[in-house]
Amino acid sequence: MSETSWFGKRWKLILNLVTLAALIILVYGIRHQLASTIANIQHVHGWALLLMIPVEVINYHAQAKLYQRLFGLVGNQLPYKFLYKTSVELNFVNHVFPSGGVTGISYFGLRMRKGDEISGGKATLVQVMKLALQFLSFEILLVFGLFCLAALGRVNNLIILVATAISTLLLVGTVLFVYIVGSQSRINHFFTNMTQGLNRLIQIVRPKHPETIKINGARRVFNDFHDNYQQIVGRWRDLRGSFGYAFLMNLTEVLALYVVYLAFGELVNFGAIILAYAVANFAGLVSVLPGGIGIYEGLMTTVLAGTGIKPSVSLPVTVMYRVVNTLIQIPPGYYLYRNALRRGAELPGTPHE
Repeated sequence: MSETSWFGKRWKLILNLVTLAALIILVYGIRHQLASTIANIQHVHGWALLLMIPVEVINYHAQAKLYQRLFGLVGNQLPYKFLYKTSVELNFVNHVFPSGGVTGISYFGLRMRKGDEISGGKATLVQVMKLALQFLSFEILLVFGLFCLAALGRVNNLIILVATAISTLLLVGTVLFVYIVGSQSRINHFFTNMTQGLNRLIQIVRPKHPETIKINGARRVFNDFHDNYQQIVGRWRDLRGSFGYAFLMNLTEVLALYVVYLAFGELVNFGAIILAYAVANFAGLVSVLPGGIGIYEGLMTTVLAGTGIKPSVSLPVTVMYRVVNTLIQIPPGYYLYRNALRRGAELPGTPHE
């Protein structure tokens, strides 16, 4: 029996086992945090903690509307309910599988396939545009955060350096993206080289497969990506609404963390939360563990200490936020993910039959 046919018959089972293993690793990684959360639960105002639920609901609403608007710009009208559920699934995939968002992009591209209407290149473009708008809109929050810190005299050289570095990375990354995808030759050259590099890495574990990712097929996706990007650029004024939803996504994510401080009875500087959230999430992108376990908590506590918030306050709050946020988002995400799998939806790594 060939390798492809064997995997083709068992891919659902394999994917379920991989997902279950990732969940076990996640739970194991936060086992100490769970114990700490239980120990601190008596000091928490439960009514305030429940505010995280509507904040997360609004966050998913913003994601669904952002996707809906971006797909509309490239000629596809998708139902809000479908995009809302997909957003919940996507959060689960990004949280459980540590890949800096790459697995999420792959999942989204395969999940969006609808006959020949939505190609892989178009779905990838929408996801990348969503991330670009998120990065750009976060600049506004970051500037607002610095003003909040400056108002209370909490801005020192380190804080300015960190904020400037994050802003520069966001801006340079966005400009570089626009430069690459703005030209068909540049996008082909860049992504062809990247595909060849990935094939070389894959060949280390699959020596008999020098071209796991087909170059010609990848080029077709890149060209489709570029063509759809030109459609969006031609209607750039229509991106204002999309930008607003991207900003709402960022705002609700920071508010969810601030709600936990309120639950602990702490009124802290909102600017400190914005900055700590930015640093922790950027670092979490390169973590080898699901959800950036360890790196996220350590960096957030360190940055908050630099803004005057004591670790004795910030650490239990950060732990509580991580655990409650996981309990709110992971179960429904896993449920919808399993439903999609059960209905035969194509998921990352599954072969075409």
